[in-house]
Amino acid sequence: MKQGNTRILLLVAAVLAGCASSGQRAPVVDRGEPSQNGVAAAEEARKKIALEKDWRPETHTVQKGDTLFSIAFNYGLGYRELAELNGIQDPNVIQIGQQIRLFRGSATAVVRPAAAGDSKPVEPPVREQPRLAKYAYSEAALAQIDKLQGQTQPEIAAAVKPAPKPQPKPEAKPEAKPESSAGAGEDEALEWSLPANGKLIGEFSESANRKGIDIAGKLGQPVAASAPGKVVYSGNGLRGYGKLVIIKHNRTYLSAYAHNDQVLVKEGQNVTRGQKIAEMGNTDADQVKLHFEVRRFGKPVDPAKYLPLGKS
Repeated sequence: MKQGNTRILLLVAAVLAGCASSGQRAPVVDRGEPSQNGVAAAEEARKKIALEKDWRPETHTVQKGDTLFSIAFNYGLGYRELAELNGIQDPNVIQIGQQIRLFRGSATAVVRPAAAGDSKPVEPPVREQPRLAKYAYSEAALAQIDKLQGQTQPEIAAAVKPAPKPQPKPEAKPEAKPESSAGAGEDEALEWSLPANGKLIGEFSESANRKGIDIAGKLGQPVAASAPGKVVYSGNGLRGYGKLVIIKHNRTYLSAYAHNDQVLVKEGQNVTRGQKIAEMGNTDADQVKLHFEVRRFGKPVDPAKYLPLGKS
């Protein structure tokens, strides 16, 4: 019995010794978080975009095919503010060659101060010499002399005092057009979220002129504001977008929500992030989907830099 136990112990010891000498180790399975390289790259690209300066000119010359709606959209502005700024009564009526001011003060005349030699001090009036008279010295005589001279010293002092030089008027400077809101902290304050749930069926591509992303869904599915802001457009006046909602988030960013079946917000209305603004549809589209754009100073940028698309 003891010999049997001894053999078993020797066999176990041999097995252990063999494992130790082989150098093999048990496999390790990494169950940590997935790589963050994609997230870091997107954040780096977003920061690069935020550093780009405002490219917009002071004015826009109306070209064939332009509408006030498209001009405002392409410059990241609201069409109503452009209409008011340019004195346009009917936003549907503009003419080819017409100059559209994009910012207040862009056509303001500059008032320059007067030149230094333009104003001259007032010359004191020339007065005749006082009349002379000969009187015997007395208090009465002194009083009579003062009377003859008219006691005009205060008047003379006031007359010879030069008039104050006119102060130059401050130069009227045109109102500066908005710069990148990154410096004002507006960009950083924005928190973006998905405008709708669904399968991503179209990606942004600058080379292919795809200005946003497409998200497939069901008719009537909720469409939500991706970030807080003010509705600056609600309608179907932009060709190719169907029933469209445009939200201005700050001086830098707009977002657009196209092909809706129903629009639930009005122009001028303030909305919050995640608020339902429309219902998904297929107006001016070949299928039910949401076309979503993010525009910085009116220029389309990749929404993937702002949205958590990997969580859809």
